[in-house]
Amino acid sequence: MQQTQGPLVTAVLTLFTLVAFAANSVFCRLALGEETIDAASFTTIRLLSGAVTLWVIMVAVRRKPVSVSKGAWISASMLFLYAVGFSFAYISLSTGTGALILFGAVQATMILVGLWSGERPHPVQWAGLALALGGLVYLVFPGLTAPSLPGSTLMIVAGTAWGIYSLRGRRGADPVAGTAQNFILSVPFAVVVSVLALSSMEISAEGAMLAALSGSLTSGIGYVVWYAALRGLTATRAAIVQLAVPVLAALGGVVFLSEEVTARLITAAAAILGGVGLTVLGRERIVKVKDSGV
Repeated sequence: MQQTQGPLVTAVLTLFTLVAFAANSVFCRLALGEETIDAASFTTIRLLSGAVTLWVIMVAVRRKPVSVSKGAWISASMLFLYAVGFSFAYISLSTGTGALILFGAVQATMILVGLWSGERPHPVQWAGLALALGGLVYLVFPGLTAPSLPGSTLMIVAGTAWGIYSLRGRRGADPVAGTAQNFILSVPFAVVVSVLALSSMEISAEGAMLAALSGSLTSGIGYVVWYAALRGLTATRAAIVQLAVPVLAALGGVVFLSEEVTARLITAAAAILGGVGLTVLGRERIVKVKDSGV
């Protein structure tokens, strides 16, 4: 019988993961905003260090190499698309804005895929989806305080890719092994981009260190810890706690990068996070009704 972990352990693992996910945005923006590394090199070093870290973990724990499963290249390409879009978007986006657009795009993608596959949401979920998408549109809509359109577009692409990657990851029986495999297979894609961007390559020790930390600690180890935290979380709670990631990222941008929090960002954040919250809670309500036999 599988032993359940205590609530304190789950809370600690969850907190570490949320901070790690937010730190990814801070590390990337800190590296690119200070121009200590170019976006292509950041992506390559991040994915490479994540692959090495996860490979070491797999060998140490399982004592066997990671095998390539069916459809692995598709998942790896989505991981790469997320990582490269994420890096290039943060050339022009602030930390909090980038995290909010990413988070909104991820959730919107997963919800829309559910609709396309035949899910029929409750009216509360429809309202939540409309509110979240409206907040995202408002955030990127042209205006004096609107974020960069190219940067916003790239982050939406990154969020869409991450949403698809997450949905594909649900099928895997061993998520840690699958993540290691996808990181390893994503490295060649990143190397190609770095070669194409060779003329603009710029790597300092600080930039390389931030990229390596993002790949090994806040991505590689962060994902492993997240899978461990999920053992003590329901699907609904797991979705809800992730609402804190854009907030933590924005706070990190203010503390470490002296970034300004605008009224547009606050309004859009309230709409997007509130809309996602309504959607998640509406989904839980449907599940409870079904389980009760009503």
